[in-house]
Amino acid sequence: MPAETTSFPWVKIIHYVVFGLLVVGAVAYIVLRPLDPMSNPEAAEAMALVQTHRAQQSPTIRQAISERVKGLSDKGKGVNLREWRVEREPSGTFLVRVSIREQVSVEWFERNYLWRVDVAKRSVIPLTIPASTLMPSEQTGHEAM
Repeated sequence: MPAETTSFPWVKIIHYVVFGLLVVGAVAYIVLRPLDPMSNPEAAEAMALVQTHRAQQSPTIRQAISERVKGLSDKGKGVNLREWRVEREPSGTFLVRVSIREQVSVEWFERNYLWRVDVAKRSVIPLTIPASTLMPSEQTGHEAM
């Protein structure tokens, strides 16, 4: 006599529950994920103001940071340039930041560059020491060019 195969109704219920959780998770991810800050024209302008601002030893801040990364790499040191980020502050200004991870012997050191940008006033103010060392001394804390 062949063994009877019984269909468990719980199997279907479990499949529906798992499917439902996947759908709810996907919808939650789409709704709650952070928006691309560069989709905001003001955020993009804030980042452009920082990246194209005149630097102390280079034509622009972006070039100064790229030259630092290239210089460290040419010396055979490990270096990792993080992506540029921009976020809106409640006051309507923006924070623009970028980090460079540098290998110092066997340890890594992270150098953080942070600026506050007022797009309406077109001002770029360094908030960290590394950021202020890139800025021309007569313009540190003053309006961008």
